[in-house]
Amino acid sequence: MVFPKLKYVSLEDPDVRRRAVDDPRAFLGELSSGAILDEVQRVPDLLSYLQGIIDDSHQKGRFILTGSHQPQVHRAVSQSLAGRTAVLQLMPFSLSEIREYKDSPNQAFELIHKGFYPGVYENKLKTDRFYRSYVATYVERDVRDLIQLTDLTSFEKFLHLIAGRIGQLVNYSSISNDVGVTATTIKNWVSILKASYILFELTPWYANIRKRLVKSSKLYFVDVGLASWLLGLADSSQVERDPLRGMLYENMLVLEVVKMIRNRGERPNLHFYRDVKGNEVDLFISKSRNDFAAVEIKSSAT
Repeated sequence: MVFPKLKYVSLEDPDVRRRAVDDPRAFLGELSSGAILDEVQRVPDLLSYLQGIIDDSHQKGRFILTGSHQPQVHRAVSQSLAGRTAVLQLMPFSLSEIREYKDSPNQAFELIHKGFYPGVYENKLKTDRFYRSYVATYVERDVRDLIQLTDLTSFEKFLHLIAGRIGQLVNYSSISNDVGVTATTIKNWVSILKASYILFELTPWYANIRKRLVKSSKLYFVDVGLASWLLGLADSSQVERDPLRGMLYENMLVLEVVKMIRNRGERPNLHFYRDVKGNEVDLFISKSRNDFAAVEIKSSAT
């Protein structure tokens, strides 16, 4: 929709991918006027050939590269096209985008249960089926490749535990004891889930930047619907009655701010505040070095 004049080519298609691998010069020669290359991480060597084409011309925006496997996309782009690209992250739908759909939820706990992934709304999918399939394909394809996963049971247990600790200070030792793997393994899994846009880390704010780096962060799910499904919440009424409803509500709103900033093409500079006396602010939105908007989030009706 944004680039209607560009030809769309998906490298997920086996025949298209074979042509790109076997003869990349001829493949790109057919796209000299530009194209949208989807799932570009499937043929990373193609970007080295693309680099020469880009360097020979000063025309900007001729090629749009997209991919769903974030760590591989970033690795491929940074190796071959450093300094030649603008990188944008497409987050799940925002509230304003969901409202474009007829019969979209207009109640907070419905939104939390249903989540914000486009496929749920575009294809009118049942949330239980969607998230079960999403986790299965994600674990089997993406995570297994990234961390050489051998014990799916431990990783799935870890996912459910993280969902139960939304918005809490991260304690890697405690999580590792509950899952039965080392704290280093847990840190590695969290890192992979952050890089894959499954988890979002909210760091604490301190005036001294060095202190901030050694304090505990909080973890939220990029899509709160996935967290709701991992907690086994079958409908919006269960979400509303659940002891974690406040944390799920907080998750939804923190990520709404992230989407708002990302959709402007900017990098979120967000933190929370907590001191030794227990004083806390849920969200600090940094406008400049010494200018913050402080946000308190409550799920109660009062």
